[in-house]
Amino acid sequence: MILLAIDCSANLCAACVYDAQAGKELGRCVLDLGKGHAEHLMGVIEQALQQAGKDYAGLDAVAVSTGPGSFTGVRVAVATARGLALALKVPAIGVTTLQALAAEAADAFPHRAVLAALDAGRGEIHAALYDGEGQLRYGPAVTTLEQAAAMAKETSPVLAGTAAVLISQAAGRAFDIGAAAATADIATYPRLAAKGAGGEPRPVYLREADAKPQAGFVLPRAVP
Repeated sequence: MILLAIDCSANLCAACVYDAQAGKELGRCVLDLGKGHAEHLMGVIEQALQQAGKDYAGLDAVAVSTGPGSFTGVRVAVATARGLALALKVPAIGVTTLQALAAEAADAFPHRAVLAALDAGRGEIHAALYDGEGQLRYGPAVTTLEQAAAMAKETSPVLAGTAAVLISQAAGRAFDIGAAAATADIATYPRLAAKGAGGEPRPVYLREADAKPQAGFVLPRAVP
């Protein structure tokens, strides 16, 4: 089974081609953009395919990071994954950013609970708690730093994600920490998807978008 994976949930615009039977990555392309995922994603995919020596016809599935993360980036990635899957008549599989971060931490610390948490700003944390068998026990949900710290003190998990250090500091104790990053390595997404760990490719939006219409620029509706 050959999977294409794409991730635009954070600053990175990433794609890789993964051979599930061999359990290895065949090619990748990763750009650190910050913005402009829509303009670059198809080129990134093309480069990953070229490096892997594959074409679209050789793909059996498309895996995609569904967030939480950048509203625009997640939307671009999910729409692209769905479009490619529809055109190629292959499955599209969604894997959450928190799930992928937790899986990487579990690889480093086997059979340990993992609290994957992202700093969402405004004093909010996007979090998900997985037990030692990788089963979801909480979230994905929005919580506060204080609540996340209390959860960590109660369960003593491995911490992962951009909020890992913040949670450790708020809890007043040290924890084992996996990748303190905004997203997992791109190869983690197809690996999980190939194992059946993914789901529907739907964006995970845990709060409303920051961008809102400016009321002062709204035109009055014409009266018939």
